[in-house]
Amino acid sequence: MGYLGNHLATVVTGVFAAVLTGLWPYFVDFAPILEFVFIMAVPITWFLTFTCWISQRSADYMKKYEVSHSHSEKKSLSNTQTTQVYASTVNQVNYAEIKEAQNQLSDQLNQLKESVKIKDEEIERLNQEISNLQTLVQIESLKTELANLKMLASGKKK
Repeated sequence: MGYLGNHLATVVTGVFAAVLTGLWPYFVDFAPILEFVFIMAVPITWFLTFTCWISQRSADYMKKYEVSHSHSEKKSLSNTQTTQVYASTVNQVNYAEIKEAQNQLSDQLNQLKESVKIKDEEIERLNQEISNLQTLVQIESLKTELANLKMLASGKKK
C-alpha cells in the first residue's frame, strides 16, 4: 500500500495545484495571457486533486468490500451439489424454452415465405397485365394510324 496509502497521485496533483496557486500573484503582472492561463489552470488542478482523492477513496472502499465479499463466497462453496442440481434444472428449462422459441420462429418464417410467394405471384400477374395493356395501347395506336391513312387516302381520291 505504500507510505501514502495509494494516494500518491492525489498528493502530486495537490502539490502542483498548491504551487500554481502560490505562483499566481507573481506571474499575473507579466502578461495578460498568463492571467488567463492561471485562471484556467488553478481550478482545473484543484478539481483533478479532488477527483484523484475521491477515486482513491472509492477504490479503497471497494477493495475492503471485495475482501469481505470473497470471504462469504468461500462459505457458500460447501453447497456445490445443490448448485449443480439447480444449474442442470435451469439448463433444461432453458433448452425447452429455446426449442419452443425455435418452433415459433420457424412458423413465423414459413408464414413470411408464403406471404412473399403470394406477393411474387401478384407482382408477376401485374407485370403481365402491364404487358397486355402496352400491347393494347400499341394496337389502338396502329388502328388510329390506319384510320388516319384511310382518311388521307380517301382525300387524295377526290
